[in-house]
Amino acid sequence: MLTDMKRKKFFRLLFSYLLLTFMVVVIIYPLLWTVGASFNPGNSLVSTSIIPENPTLDHYKELFAGKDSLQYGNWYLNSLKISIFTMLGTILSVSFTAYAFSRFRFKGRKNALTIFLLLQMIPQFSALIALFVLAQILGLMNSHWLLILLYIGGQIPMNTYLMKGYMDSIPIDLDESAKIDGASNTRIFWQIIMPLSKPMVAVVAMNGFTGPLGDFILSSTILRTPESYTLPIGLYNLVNDVMGASYTTFAAGAILISIPIAIVFLLLQRNFVSGLTAGGTKG
Repeated sequence: MLTDMKRKKFFRLLFSYLLLTFMVVVIIYPLLWTVGASFNPGNSLVSTSIIPENPTLDHYKELFAGKDSLQYGNWYLNSLKISIFTMLGTILSVSFTAYAFSRFRFKGRKNALTIFLLLQMIPQFSALIALFVLAQILGLMNSHWLLILLYIGGQIPMNTYLMKGYMDSIPIDLDESAKIDGASNTRIFWQIIMPLSKPMVAVVAMNGFTGPLGDFILSSTILRTPESYTLPIGLYNLVNDVMGASYTTFAAGAILISIPIAIVFLLLQRNFVSGLTAGGTKG
């Protein structure tokens, strides 16, 4: 009996390690190829390798060389601007909306939650034609602010469900105790609910920041001039040109995109730990 249990435990561990190894390979291997390609000389992927024989920084220098057709620095700043304001707007709008659904009971609440659930099933790019016409009517083509509002609107349904579920786990006794002491709903929201919701706020912030950096379809519909491009549009043009496609320069630009994402993750990672509600009730 003991031998059979050890054998079963061995095979479970073996399967777990094999699965983890497979996932690591699937994630790490493309990343290593991208890093290797960014340091390989030339523009083609045919002659590239994971470990370059003659590594060079020419592709990184080319990104910031100031060519008319390659405004990488400008695209980078545009993407950061859109991502940061989208993140801030998403945090505020989602927090207010989730707090209202979590703590208040009002007419149409269930119907609104159902609509939010349905909106999650409809991809945002399905409304591209309507959004394009709206941008033209408002005279906001090439407007980063219109794009930011669209991104925030797209982030609200899914993130509201996440935030509401987390706020529901915060004991309502805390609200009632604060109201006895004379606290208003606004004060309860800012001083009790939001500090205890930091783990989910961090998740919403990460979603709001990374969303615009990975979007191509919506941004390419609204932004039409090279000066207003974001990184996905600009980098796509590097490999879309049949005669002058530069895959290695594209790889270098893709690697640099990960820097702000890594910084935001490092700043938020300590808030990804749950369990703050337990500390709040004990306090």
